[in-house]
Amino acid sequence: MENSIKQWLVQHKIQYILHTHPAVFTVPEAKIHCGHIPGTHCKNLVLKNKKTGQLYLITIPYDKKLDLNQFRKMISAPKIRFATGNELSEALGIKAGAVSPLALINDKNNNVIFMIEESIWNAEEICCHPNINTETLQIPKNDFQKLIRDVSNNFEVRKDLPYSFR
Repeated sequence: MENSIKQWLVQHKIQYILHTHPAVFTVPEAKIHCGHIPGTHCKNLVLKNKKTGQLYLITIPYDKKLDLNQFRKMISAPKIRFATGNELSEALGIKAGAVSPLALINDKNNNVIFMIEESIWNAEEICCHPNINTETLQIPKNDFQKLIRDVSNNFEVRKDLPYSFR
């Protein structure tokens, strides 16, 4: 984990357990290398409204697939696309394959809107990368919710995110 992320977590009194593992890029790889870690595992996507340029970091259960067309309609965007590597780097200081709610720590201007599925928000423990795909943090619910509030980005807890099971 980057020192800056570790320092931020300490400064904000966020408790976590750090797990290391081989790099994971897909849900099947994560099941193999991270499936034993207790907690609710999530999938994270960064999408861009092509008309406004607004970026959205979306967190849903790892075993679900976001319906991009329905999401586009939900945010009233004529077109959306996945953020490019450059956009991920510029907005959140991360690379593709390491998207995580913890990337919001790097969003100094609070430009990215965070949307999280309600079941993950309410989970007793949340598992996500600390902006690197060779580590997973197991974070208690209250600490995770504090983390999200402390980064000061606009965020929405949604029970209507459009998805299907994989």
